[in-house]
Amino acid sequence: MQSRIDKLCEKMHDNEAVFISSYPNIFYYSGFTSEDAYLLISHSGKYIITDSRYTIQAREQAKGFEVIDIAKGFEKIFSRIDEKYIGFEESYMSVAENKRIRAKLKDGQDFVEMQNLINKPREIKDECEIKKIAEAEKIGDMAFEYILGRIKEGVTEREIAFDLEFFMKKQGATALSFDTISASGIRSAMPHGIATDKKIENGDFLTLDFGCVFEGYCSDMTRTVVVGKANDKQKEIYNTVLKAQTTAIDAIKAGMKCSEVDGVARKIITDAGYGENFGHSLGHSVGIEIHENPSFSPKNNAVVQNGNVITVEPGIYIDGFGGVRIEDLIVVQNGKAVNLTSSPKELIEI
Repeated sequence: MQSRIDKLCEKMHDNEAVFISSYPNIFYYSGFTSEDAYLLISHSGKYIITDSRYTIQAREQAKGFEVIDIAKGFEKIFSRIDEKYIGFEESYMSVAENKRIRAKLKDGQDFVEMQNLINKPREIKDECEIKKIAEAEKIGDMAFEYILGRIKEGVTEREIAFDLEFFMKKQGATALSFDTISASGIRSAMPHGIATDKKIENGDFLTLDFGCVFEGYCSDMTRTVVVGKANDKQKEIYNTVLKAQTTAIDAIKAGMKCSEVDGVARKIITDAGYGENFGHSLGHSVGIEIHENPSFSPKNNAVVQNGNVITVEPGIYIDGFGGVRIEDLIVVQNGKAVNLTSSPKELIEI
């Protein structure tokens, strides 16, 4: 954790400190696993502020942090530091909370938005983080292999989703990365089709997008299968998405713009005549949160770097017919993509 704090402090001016209120950043910088806390990090000290329920836990988990009981009040907490500017995370703090905390600053101090500075170090995953993400993705791979034996006509989307979630937790997952997507038939044309009581029918596409949390880190993968025999159009769409996905993964290199990676997959889908049916970005980073930066987006000119962990998930969605998405999770190492997902991607007919 100290190396992460050192990197943060390197980006801060001498007259700046940061006040962290979001769970992802509290966990990232301190290792503390409760949402009922704040971090205050300055060049001269680091503090974790929580209530009496968690002070023992904070001392055990947040090594090197001075633990302060919030009952002492924010005035005494801010009086411990001399920095003029105290950064906060705009997206994670309500207006009411911001106003309440701002009122407790000592004279001469100012509360300023610094979310990008605070979040930036999380874009590059260290070896420990990559191992945890890989383990979470491994649980997802096992879950997909398991669920293939449970998919059949007459089973509902919701039953499939429940089976996936229960299996992942039995394998050591502590939570889900997000609500499982289980969408069949024409509903597979909805990229975020949450599971319903619709029964799976012969000839349906079934898209499953799921992930789990292992030791604080998320996984994410998507597979689309056909229940019964695929028709020619289903095969064409599936193979177009597969070509776009595998070609994009092979193209990923450190130093590329994220938009260039997106463009590799998007061109293949567009050339096949389905450009208007691929409406979302190619991928997003994954870590403590399921959506982090950077992303493989047409508008994102950030540069791909070693240590980025990003999904590659092109899709084609046709209203009234159905859709296909194939998603793997990759990490950039030694300048190229290493795939953390091992589930088969060839068209599976059940």
